[in-house]
Formats: sequence, C-alpha cells, structure tokens
Amino acid sequence: MLFGASGYTGGRVAAAMVARGLRPVLMGRDDAKLAALAERLGGLDTTYADVADRTSLMEQIRADDVLVSTVGPFHKLGWVAIRAAVDAGATYLDSAAEAPFIRSVYEWFGPEAEGTGAALLTAFGHHHVPGVLAGALALRDAGPAATRVDVGSFVTGRGRLISRGTLHTLLGIAFEPGYAFRRGGLRDEPAGTRRRTFAVDGRQRPGLSVGASEQFALPRLAPQLQAVDVYLGRAAGVVGATSGITSLVGRVRTARTAAWILADYATRRMPAAPAGAALAGATVHVVAEAFDAAGTVLARTRLRAPEAYGLTADLLAWGAGRVAEHGVAGVGALDAVAAFGLDELEKGAAEAGIVVEG
Repeated sequence: MLFGASGYTGGRVAAAMVARGLRPVLMGRDDAKLAALAERLGGLDTTYADVADRTSLMEQIRADDVLVSTVGPFHKLGWVAIRAAVDAGATYLDSAAEAPFIRSVYEWFGPEAEGTGAALLTAFGHHHVPGVLAGALALRDAGPAATRVDVGSFVTGRGRLISRGTLHTLLGIAFEPGYAFRRGGLRDEPAGTRRRTFAVDGRQRPGLSVGASEQFALPRLAPQLQAVDVYLGRAAGVVGATSGITSLVGRVRTARTAAWILADYATRRMPAAPAGAALAGATVHVVAEAFDAAGTVLARTRLRAPEAYGLTADLLAWGAGRVAEHGVAGVGALDAVAAFGLDELEKGAAEAGIVVEG
C-alpha cells in the first residue's frame, strides 16, 4: 500500500514498484491524480487516505500489509501513517530524511512496535540506506578495532536537483534539534556542529554534520563504536546558514513554527519536480571511513549511484517487494541491515543501481 502516491516522489515509487512486478494500492487524498496515475501504470487499485482524516488510513491497515509512505514533510505529516502501522502490527517503510522524525521512530515508536509486532523501516531512501550500507561494509573490513565511523553523502551535478517538497522540508526543519553519537550513546547536538571534507569525484567536498539513521544502525553492528558522524554535502548551505543559531532558538516553539511558515512562502511558486535534464546528469556519492582509537583509517568504502529520487524509488520498491515475499528479520525500529542482512542489502542495492567502488 503506497500512501502519498499522487506526489512527485510517490509517483516515482509507484512506477518503480510496477516495474518490479508489484501491484500497489495507491493511497492519497486527490482522487483525480490517483486515478490518472493508476491508469497510466496499468489499472492499479486506489483508495482515499488523508493525514487530516486519521480514520481514513487507520481503518485500512492490517497486520499483513506493507505500508510505504512518501507523505512529507514527515516531521509534520508523517505521524498518522506510522501510528497506523504500529497499531496494526504491519510493516512500514518511508522516504523520510528528517532527523527529528527518524529519532522519534527509533526512540518512541520502535519500543511500542516491538509490542504489537510491527516492523518500522524509516529513512529507506537515497541518503540513509547507502550510508548504512557503506558504513556496514567499512566496519566489516575494519574489524573490531574500529571505534569511529564517518559517513559523507553527496550529490554531484548542475542545475535544480531537488524537488519543492525537499526544499520545503530542509527549510522547515532548520531550527529543529539534532543529535550525534558520542562516547557510545546518542547526544543532543545542533546540525552543522562539525565540518569536514571528503574526496569525492576527484575533488575535496565539504560536508556538515547532521542527525541520521546511521547513528542508530551502525552501533548495533559494532557495539564498540564510540562515535558515528554523518555529513551532508549538497544541502550544506541550508544547514550552515542556520547552524550558528539553531542551538539558541531550536527549542523555542515560535521560532520553529516561523521556519515552517517561511518554508511555505519560499517554495510556493517552485515547480514540484526537479529539472529533468539536471537529474539526468546527477550522481549520488557516499563515503564511509572507519577509524581506530588513534584516528587511523582502517577501512574506506565508496558507493556511487544514479540521481537521488530515482534511487529512493528503486530502494523503496525493492524493500517493499522483499518484505512482501520474505518478510523482515525482527520487529520494532529496524535499519536496512538489521531487516534484511548485509548480503541481501548488497544485492538489493545493486539492483537499485548502487555500485561499490571500494
């Protein structure tokens, strides 16, 4: 069941699912858009669901369903879908990339999902799944001496490479609190607190620290880790512009509300989809480095993949199909490695166009 199918990302996920032989039920609030998409993709079933009408979604989800949500910003609109999945004991995947939402899934919804038998795979998109995969591969190569992992995520290319929804989310969560993994545990920390460069595509590219799913996933694989840092490249300008004042205003509700108002205003005239020609020339790069206690690099993994939105669509389609056919390993909040195992994730990532370069 695909919730948010009438949006830009949802439409691409629906097409990727059909390309894999899946027949998702398209869910959303715009009947006309859903009908047009369903017809274009070969006559899929559709049903009404809206975050403003909780029962419209909650009454339809059952324990054997696989619910995929692309309804964002998740920090504002994502709660109804995940609540429905937890209550039903269903399997849930989403395309979220927002640190506060990801943290809530792991710390808040995850323990409750363990009790209902639900499996929650948040952040199953272009930024976090490759980051978890790269980090896991680097840790595998580094062995038990690894005490720190750095992951950098970058998008190269020219032109308008992000959608209206992505920019809206980046602006809206600018003053939301962030986090880091330090001294073996999660710590509150504003986005952009740390900066470093990575060698990507023949040049040094800057990244700023952000909260991500890797801070939850990688310590599960290597409990000896003392630090996990995730750096974001392409959106670093938004992160950097706000990082100096986030710690001062991030907990002030009026400032955080104002950020969403600004996001609404700044993006209202922007086209919903990124520029097609720009996307065609874009590439996702992910670098993971594992260090020992002395700061020596023990292992480095580089991944390369096609443009971000197509990659997210293919990953969600693969994940949903894999769950429908084989289920997942475990319940509660799961990362991609915990849900499928590293070997299967490598295979799925390759199907989605992710190339391991070393």
